[in-house]
Amino acid sequence: MIEPGSLLRSLTERTAARNFQSRVIHDIGAGVISGRFPIGSTLPNDAALMDEFGVSRTVLREALKTLEAKGLLEARPKVGTKVAKKSRWNIYDPQVLAWHLTAPPDRDFLAGLGEVRRSLEPLGAAHAASRRSSEQVRLMRYWIQQMETSLDQASNFCVADFELHRIIAEASRNPFIRGLNGVIELSHAFAYLKPVNDPDAADLVPFLTLHRDLVLAIERGQEADAGEAMLKVVAFEQVL
Repeated sequence: MIEPGSLLRSLTERTAARNFQSRVIHDIGAGVISGRFPIGSTLPNDAALMDEFGVSRTVLREALKTLEAKGLLEARPKVGTKVAKKSRWNIYDPQVLAWHLTAPPDRDFLAGLGEVRRSLEPLGAAHAASRRSSEQVRLMRYWIQQMETSLDQASNFCVADFELHRIIAEASRNPFIRGLNGVIELSHAFAYLKPVNDPDAADLVPFLTLHRDLVLAIERGQEADAGEAMLKVVAFEQVL
């Protein structure tokens, strides 16, 4: 189970080395998403993969089973393990989402991220305005403060921004909106952490103001205003 925020933190902090099985899962999974292993192609046989990764058959088989569960691979008797078509991929799986960050840009995928967020996050913010707890409001204020103190550190600002969105999704009490955490996290990674993007403090000040307006509307229980504020926030993120 991947914790919310682990993708962003793995990109901004030093992380521990992967174990053998997780390395195989990562390398093959990322290879599928990037096209190194094309859709419909058959993976090399077990012996070749064991040699490439330096792992036992047991480790390899467990890794391939994990990737089958994510919908990326399908084992076929007498044929081997093939790369599944995109319609079978578990696109909301946090690892499947994260692997898109290392792949060449996919216009349809990026457009889909934006469409899902613009459709559902404003609804989540409106629900949060009527369903949030006092503790959740306190956490929202905390993450706003963290954003403010990180204006000159885009990576830290990014993590604080995501955490604020995560708390709002939790406050909506809608399990399907909470299920967007992976989508929201990946969107933040694309917005802030791609090498072509390096927003400075001047870029982030108006964005911080939009977030303050959003939290204020939620705190005051203003559902329509909260939904409108979230729509502005999502639109702004996509032009950073």
